[in-house]
Amino acid sequence: MTLSFTMPKTSKRATVYFDPDLHAALRLKAAMSDRSLSDIVNEAVAEALLEDQKDLAEFSKRGEDPLLSYEQFLNELKSLGKI
Repeated sequence: MTLSFTMPKTSKRATVYFDPDLHAALRLKAAMSDRSLSDIVNEAVAEALLEDQKDLAEFSKRGEDPLLSYEQFLNELKSLGKI
């Protein structure tokens, strides 16, 4: 899912240090897409946060699944003759 992101007028300023090659790629992408570097970065961060939110929602759904410890799992594998 791609988010459409436009920077609000009340945007906040932050200093971000990029790897030089990543910065060059971002600058080229901005120039080729006629978008600002800030718009590209804001969209990428928003997409990453949305993905995190989806993951957390899925983890919450699985909260009722029974927990199996590593030791229990190994014992189960042993009882099945897999280890």
